[in-house]
Amino acid sequence: MDRSGDGPGVAPGDGIVHIVDDDEPVRDSLKALLEAFAFEVRDFASCQEFLDRFDGNPQGCLVLDLHMPVMSGLEFMERHGGDLHGMPVIMVSGRGDPATFSRAKDAGVIAVLEKPFDEDLLIETLNRLLPPTAGST
Repeated sequence: MDRSGDGPGVAPGDGIVHIVDDDEPVRDSLKALLEAFAFEVRDFASCQEFLDRFDGNPQGCLVLDLHMPVMSGLEFMERHGGDLHGMPVIMVSGRGDPATFSRAKDAGVIAVLEKPFDEDLLIETLNRLLPPTAGST
């Protein structure tokens, strides 16, 4: 299925997006946006909550906030990035610097989006990262 273009176009089940962000309104907003594009969304308030519920299946993509209490997104990637078994990670940040973004890339983050980011850019990035399910054209 072609997921490019305007508006919803992803068949249900085409992609799971795991959102890890401690800011509930941000999580809710991202979840609503992604569900409007037919992504399956699982949201988590912390890195630890994600770790507690992650089954080790690298299906989907992780959208990870950089700045969170207890364990930042960068700390998570440096400690647990290998546990994702190749799941692509998009990091989002309201503030950061080139050195931090470089460390994130070194830890396996494939894209960094600075808040407020362009929603179309996020959808485009996810569409590139998440392959269509078997049988869709």
